[in-house]
Amino acid sequence: MSTRHARPAVTAVRTADYHTAGEPFRIVDLAVGGLPPVAGDTVAERRATLLGPAGDGTSPRPGPLDDVRRLLVQEPRGHAGMYGGFVVPPDDDGAHLGVLFWHKDGYSTACGHGTMALGAWAVDSGRVAARADGDVQVRIDVPSGRVTATVHRTTGRTTGVTFRNVPAVVTARKVPVATGAGTVEVDIAYAGACYVSLPASALGLSVERAALPELVRAGREIRAALAGHPATLHPDGPGLSGVYGVILYEELPDTPSGPRQRNVTVFADGQIDRSPCGSGTSARIGLLADEGRLAADAVLTHESVVGTVFTGRAVRAGSGPDGLVTDVTGTAHRTGEHLFTLDPDDGLGAGFLL
Repeated sequence: MSTRHARPAVTAVRTADYHTAGEPFRIVDLAVGGLPPVAGDTVAERRATLLGPAGDGTSPRPGPLDDVRRLLVQEPRGHAGMYGGFVVPPDDDGAHLGVLFWHKDGYSTACGHGTMALGAWAVDSGRVAARADGDVQVRIDVPSGRVTATVHRTTGRTTGVTFRNVPAVVTARKVPVATGAGTVEVDIAYAGACYVSLPASALGLSVERAALPELVRAGREIRAALAGHPATLHPDGPGLSGVYGVILYEELPDTPSGPRQRNVTVFADGQIDRSPCGSGTSARIGLLADEGRLAADAVLTHESVVGTVFTGRAVRAGSGPDGLVTDVTGTAHRTGEHLFTLDPDDGLGAGFLL
């Protein structure tokens, strides 16, 4: 439990809230409402500014904007499973917007479900013009590169979003990891962030709600055990390195279109993705294609622990030694618009986490 009750300098924050397959995404446009800017010429540089010289993705330095993050993720305005992003300028005119992804512990380098929500928000809000019927691409700069959300429209409504990620790269296979349940073998892939995959059955677990405490415990244990492992180090440096998520999956009967799996992704410091995990689905596609289980026209049906679904496929035209380009499709829905305030007499300040 966090007991830090520091008082943010900003006392009013406007947000647009979405969920993508059950996972929340709270959008804050820094150009609106007098929020503090972030120094940097690119999204990656702005993330580095927020982390600070001695900070990392789950231990950012204190600052006015990080106070805003804590105000929005902590109770009573948020919760330990909250996710969101600060909308910032893109790296150049080739993208519509940039984003700094955040969660209860800090700032991530990628977020597929957030990219889908941002695509829907950009079109729904009129920031990116769209026809009543058809598809429109929303190009978004994220810390790991440029991604695209293709927003699908029917009779003036957003009906789905397809997220094209940065290339997925398999970095290691069958890496032994000692856990409390014995030594297990894991696979590691990068898809905007580093993901570790293993069958939940290897730990004597199944992917179901009743097992969530054990799944979270295992995810934390495996992430800690792989700290500094060579397969988790990105060639572009520490900003993209380190295990972000541990994907514990189980096989389900194939569909006519291809493999079907259910997963729980445990990311950051024990946070559970309610969706099937967008970037994590990209990582799974990369691994399945590497195994020969995902043919050129096959589709992965990827389920979450709450029963929501993403579908994903490999884009063969983008494959090669630099990785496999993937498309992941799901739905994103607006849940509300909010003006969060902080009463000057509120002793809890930015709040707390349980």
